[in-house]
Amino acid sequence: MTHAYLYQHLRTPRGKGRADGALHEITPVQLAGQVLSALSQNITADLIEDVLLGCVMPVGEQGGNIGRIAALNAGLPQQVPGMQLNRYCGSGLEAINLAAAKVASGFNELVIAGGVESMSRIPMGADGGAWATDPSVAANTGFVMQGISADLLASLNGLNRRDCDDYALASQRRAHHAWQQGYFDQAVLPITDLLGQTLLTQDEILRPQTTAEDLAALQPAFAKLGKQLGFDAIAQQKYPQLAQINHVHHAGNSSGVVDGAAAVLVGSAQMADRLGQQPQGRILSTATIGCEPTLMLAGTADAANMALQKAGMTAADIQLWEVNEAFAAVVLAFMQQMDIDHSDINVNGGAIAMGHPLGATGAMLVGTVLAEMARRDQSLAMVCLCEAAGMASATIIERL
Repeated sequence: MTHAYLYQHLRTPRGKGRADGALHEITPVQLAGQVLSALSQNITADLIEDVLLGCVMPVGEQGGNIGRIAALNAGLPQQVPGMQLNRYCGSGLEAINLAAAKVASGFNELVIAGGVESMSRIPMGADGGAWATDPSVAANTGFVMQGISADLLASLNGLNRRDCDDYALASQRRAHHAWQQGYFDQAVLPITDLLGQTLLTQDEILRPQTTAEDLAALQPAFAKLGKQLGFDAIAQQKYPQLAQINHVHHAGNSSGVVDGAAAVLVGSAQMADRLGQQPQGRILSTATIGCEPTLMLAGTADAANMALQKAGMTAADIQLWEVNEAFAAVVLAFMQQMDIDHSDINVNGGAIAMGHPLGATGAMLVGTVLAEMARRDQSLAMVCLCEAAGMASATIIERL
């Protein structure tokens, strides 16, 4: 076994996931293809051995193994295979972790790994699935909407509406500051249309002008659904210690719906000479765990602790953290459980401010943390994402 190294990384700007979003006219294959083409530009064709792309709604334009089709459409050699994989919100990170395993085992020397999601063209829930649509499966597994799970997590951890809103405001401020300072510039690929006209250069849904009063005026997004569809009752059956579910999440403190793609070059140490570039980091440890599916968003701390145990580390060894802002309570609960200060986590904002392109987010966070470690001259970071159906993934990265 050898180490897997992280070389160049690129992502698109995140476009608003609606029909009036800047990237709506770009198909998922084209969106991923622009990243793949740019990332592989100056790489000898026969060096790339596989393309792994996460995609959470792999139907319609995103179906049919988008990893392979996007690679072909981007002009990669026909001998380069491709694969689509789905670990829900952790798919982009899972693609990188799988690529790292292939490289560390010696089976591959260079793999492109990342993800794509065009949420303006393929909406959440488009893939159906027995968990949400088969009543017997839903009843057997304690299915609730993810927003109900987020409110349940907040209720169990004593997090109130003000806690979540304050966190959301911080995410907006940090993301705005990071863009103003140019922290993302080198890693973000401007997206063009078929005529070569630039469509988007910066994350589109940032709302830096948001105030606490703005957020306080928003109605809880999941309160009516929780009561009308019986999801609150299901959650309370699992957690009878709660007299009620405190509905604290809304559009302003939950992740934004966006389009986006990202990819990372994952290779062996020997690839440095052949690529003509030095690796930016290496993966020290990964972990993916399952947890209780009704409280599906609560596994990030367990995944983080498993990754730390595998690496022979403690949380005190990690200098920089990226935890996906699926909902504000996810990060706040993680900070409580891991005893992490807010100054060390999601320092450039996150999905609440910039959006969460489901299959791509994990790869975006890897690129973000690599760049931020370099900027801060830090050496150890962790990336964590919660995932639907009760899962979570974590990856420890060492900067070189």
